[in-house]
Amino acid sequence: MKAIVQTGAETVELQDRERPTPAPDEVLVRVHTAGICGSDAHAYKYDEEYHWVPIPRVMGHEYAGTVEAVGDDVTSFRPGETVTEEPVHDCGECFQCRNGQSNVCQNFDITGMHRDGAYAEYVCVPPEHLHRVPETVPLRAAALTEPTSIAARAVLTRSSVEPGDDVLVQGPGPIGVLTAAIADSIGADVVVSGLGRDTAARLPLVSDLGIDTVNVEETSLEGVADERTRGGGFDRIFDATGHRSGIETGIEHVRKGGEIVMVGIPNGPSTVSLAGAVRGEVTVETSYGSTWRNFEQALRLLEDGSVDAEAIVDDGFSVEDPTAAFEAFLASETCKPVFTFDG
Repeated sequence: MKAIVQTGAETVELQDRERPTPAPDEVLVRVHTAGICGSDAHAYKYDEEYHWVPIPRVMGHEYAGTVEAVGDDVTSFRPGETVTEEPVHDCGECFQCRNGQSNVCQNFDITGMHRDGAYAEYVCVPPEHLHRVPETVPLRAAALTEPTSIAARAVLTRSSVEPGDDVLVQGPGPIGVLTAAIADSIGADVVVSGLGRDTAARLPLVSDLGIDTVNVEETSLEGVADERTRGGGFDRIFDATGHRSGIETGIEHVRKGGEIVMVGIPNGPSTVSLAGAVRGEVTVETSYGSTWRNFEQALRLLEDGSVDAEAIVDDGFSVEDPTAAFEAFLASETCKPVFTFDG
């Protein structure tokens, strides 16, 4: 089978590998579409915090496909069903798992990092980590389920967004775009901020979704906040930048009594003055990963069109040249590049 394999820092190549055989308690999935996310990009660069990932490794954890075969002990799925995987596998035994916080399991492992993943024609998965894809959701769109579940958790579980709220989403990467789309779908008044490098593809994509944008290198965010909120500040701010300055900017532009939700993981140490947040009684929340419920919410959002996956997914890249997709993603020339293995 064809598989995209990382063989070193910023080095990926298409290889021919043996098709896996499912164990008695596994499902063999024929991968249709698999996407690149921020963690994949960091692993591709082999940043220091990803040195624990063994090389060579078949990457990929955002995908959808069709059940090809099932192990002898599997009764919950059958060949021909369309599925997507919940790729962060919790242990089910630690305090967090037993306490209903499986998204922060102490002993998790991740498809495409701890074990070979979905940048391949086939992948084996324990059935408890699979979700059925609704018949009306194309597999190309269903490949967006995992990042949509992360955004769903941020908006629907970890925030207090209500219809009519003034919302700022910082960062037009995949999670930022999906967070904005979900907040917009429930009636919030959303604007997405980005940098000059985002004007080539990512901010225009947000505009095409009908959501306002601002390039903060050309337009004062303070001015935008004053105009949109009558000087009061944003009700809710989602920081999806993955930059340590994001929380600082959020504190500057949230209203007193408002809320900041950190979705992106800040890069490096940060010195932040929280005096204004305390005096304004600002709620600062964090949101990490997703749960089974968030995955199901994501599938419903894709099914009813609240998230326009077809507009967000970029299938203009080939498995024959995987480097091009990673480099385009890192250069912000695309938002959600995907590889198509079937069809």
